[in-house]
Amino acid sequence: MEDLKTSETWRVFRIQSELVEGFETLNDVGPAVTIFGSARLSPDSKYYKDATRIAKMLADDGFSIITGGGPGIMEAANKGAKKGKAHSIGLNIEIQSEQTPNKFQDITLTFRYFFIRKLMFIKYATAYIIFPGGFGTMDELFEALTLAQTKKIRAFPIILYGSEYWAGLIDWMKKTLVPNGTISKEDFALFSLVDTPKDVRFLINEHYRVFGGVRPRCKTTKKFDVQCE
Repeated sequence: MEDLKTSETWRVFRIQSELVEGFETLNDVGPAVTIFGSARLSPDSKYYKDATRIAKMLADDGFSIITGGGPGIMEAANKGAKKGKAHSIGLNIEIQSEQTPNKFQDITLTFRYFFIRKLMFIKYATAYIIFPGGFGTMDELFEALTLAQTKKIRAFPIILYGSEYWAGLIDWMKKTLVPNGTISKEDFALFSLVDTPKDVRFLINEHYRVFGGVRPRCKTTKKFDVQCE
């Protein structure tokens, strides 16, 4: 039995178990927005405060909020979701430094495998909001862009929050990737760059109105303006 538990065959059963648990837990959460960002940003950070505000606004609009379940931006978004009384979902990961789930989740899942966790992020997302972050945040951003570029997923808003933080990366893409032909100018239409919670709210609600159905409590009245009952 011990030989089986350490074999690749046994690993398949663990993978299957995580997939089943994820699908069964998240299947009925309704439209959801996934928010990414650094675990290292403190509550004093502007981005932490904005993540809390955005999550509450979207929760008030009827969207569940999904994060990676840890501290920093993830905690901020889960906190905002709780204030807005929507589902506050944390998809935690087992890592060597042992991530501790933040206290603002009402639905918590813990994954052993990054690829299954990433599948859950994107499968149940109506939009991605990418706050400033490190390697993990970049990983999620570029996977989403790749899947959208190759049309492996339906088009949805991929929103980069904080132009000052992302400006250098976007400038490098324009000056290096485009001239070398590794991406095209049209690929910049795959994402949006914004600086205010109001802009985020408008983009997500308007996309959902056009492609997913009118929000039950909200309507867009003019550019970057959303009114909710």
